[in-house]
Amino acid sequence: MNFKLKYIIILFYFVFCSSSKANNEITVMLDWFINPDHAPLYIALEKGYFDDENIKVNLIVPADPNDPPKLAAAKKIDLAISYQPQLHMQVDQGLPLIRVGTLVATPLNCLLVLKDGNIKNISDLKGKKVGYSVGGFEDTLLKTMLRSQGLHLSDVELINVNFSLSPALISKKVDAVIGAFRNFELNQLDLLNKTGKAFFVEEHGVPPYDELIFVTHKDNLNDNNKIQRFLRATEKGIHYLINHPNESWSLFIKDRPELNDKLNRKAWFDTIPRFALRPAAMNQKRYERFAKYLQEEKSINKALNWQRYGVELE
Repeated sequence: MNFKLKYIIILFYFVFCSSSKANNEITVMLDWFINPDHAPLYIALEKGYFDDENIKVNLIVPADPNDPPKLAAAKKIDLAISYQPQLHMQVDQGLPLIRVGTLVATPLNCLLVLKDGNIKNISDLKGKKVGYSVGGFEDTLLKTMLRSQGLHLSDVELINVNFSLSPALISKKVDAVIGAFRNFELNQLDLLNKTGKAFFVEEHGVPPYDELIFVTHKDNLNDNNKIQRFLRATEKGIHYLINHPNESWSLFIKDRPELNDKLNRKAWFDTIPRFALRPAAMNQKRYERFAKYLQEEKSINKALNWQRYGVELE
């Protein structure tokens, strides 16, 4: 065999292997530390559903929860778990992101108060203190909810409590918090012998939206077979989780004993009904309706056609 032919064969081998690995491996960055919101992915791993689709999935925990969509936009990762409201804002800012799947199909966000406190209705917040963690969308949520009861954002005092939502509420540093997740903070208060009362955003003027979604760089749609296989395996994980919640919990904590506590177990069962039964499906009108809402609230400059926000890969 002459040198030139041997070189071509070796080059072909490496190109083929590299391409095969690229087509069968996918990197997914979570939105935050591992928790029950991510359960279907870990069930799919434990049950071998990704293996059935001939795909290796690497799940990564971010150092900063703001990083995942940025890294997806920079093509440093294949998929990022993010939030529908943030996607609209990031697209408005020019980031080349697009939604390819849904993980949690309902809002988790809520306005939270102590049940035995002096806030019985949202209207009672006039002149009170409201804690928040992240500015921007949480302000929009609060403004809408207050307006539903005839109040304005200027009627309350906003206090940044970072991510100490429950402690700020218990210590009475604030009278309410916005940005609490109904499947976590409510249970956290209960475990601290406090009872919370949640005002759900979708019941007070905010259009329903997908809480957790999978986003990727638009260029990745040129070869979307890998993402389709990922979503098929994720769907199997969701259905197994719904059909076998207790067995799934055991699988989830098997190699993650640090998650085996009362808070995560209570959150586990509260989160199950909220997973998307068809993660690849997209409610097109919901995305356009929410974009219009954000435009009206001046959170984005222009509401776009649903196709700029997402695709349906079923």
